[in-house]
Amino acid sequence: MTRSGFVGLAGRPNVGKSTLVNQIVGSRVAIVSMRPQTPRRAIRGIHTDEEAGRQLVLVDLPGVQRPRDVLTARMQKRVERELADSDLALVVINGEEGVGPGDRFIARALIGAGSKLPTICAVNKVDQLGPNELVPVLAQAAELEGVDEVFPISARNGEGVAALVERMAELMPEGHYLYPPEDNSDQSSELLLAELIREQVLNRTRDEIPHSVEVKVKEVDEREDGLITVKAEVWAETESQKRILIGKRGAKVGEIGTGARRSLEAELGAKVHLDLKVRVRSHWRRDEDLLDRLGIE
Repeated sequence: MTRSGFVGLAGRPNVGKSTLVNQIVGSRVAIVSMRPQTPRRAIRGIHTDEEAGRQLVLVDLPGVQRPRDVLTARMQKRVERELADSDLALVVINGEEGVGPGDRFIARALIGAGSKLPTICAVNKVDQLGPNELVPVLAQAAELEGVDEVFPISARNGEGVAALVERMAELMPEGHYLYPPEDNSDQSSELLLAELIREQVLNRTRDEIPHSVEVKVKEVDEREDGLITVKAEVWAETESQKRILIGKRGAKVGEIGTGARRSLEAELGAKVHLDLKVRVRSHWRRDEDLLDRLGIE
């Protein structure tokens, strides 16, 4: 008998959902940044344990938010659709911040009319808390409307994650695997490479830049000697943003490129030549056709 199903990860921005997905999957399928709203698409990480006969498809959703433009409106609609199609909801809370109004709103939003999606809660970042700080947060999480169980975890170091995975697997319906056991994600290689580059932009730029930037991988080519050439574009919305991204004498884009190349080499297991260009795409976040082509549904 095998069990498999979808787990929708819901939570406020920057609570550690992407880190948790990567920890459970065992490889990087979602980028991680201190910037809120890092994920723009519903990234599926796949955890398969053939010995135990279970497969969890973890859907790392954008943080629940109030839409402010076409991009964020699409992100919020994707959250709602993915949760509606999930077999289990996992609410992730930042234990350092405690339970707030946003967490309560998310928990209430998961309760459907007439039926309730099974919901458990992971209180993350417990490695940063002492016992006197942790116990009150766990008690607050247990009182969230609709939450059935609470698990203290550290997505960063793996503390408590095994118990969480075991319980999620028990709650999955019986059925065949949804993806081949060797897969760890459903996203294309080009999208993952683009996200790894965007991760470097997020971590190396000022507050006004990250949400205005998108990365598009144009070409990936492997030479006979094993060197992989990746051609990519970083899009900004204004000329002033482009100047910041390039930096004085190209210093900033060089810094981004160096960090991105290392990430790409770690992912591809080969030497990489990264051809990175910065260009302006005005108002790309409001361009419905462009968002379609980028796969931001």
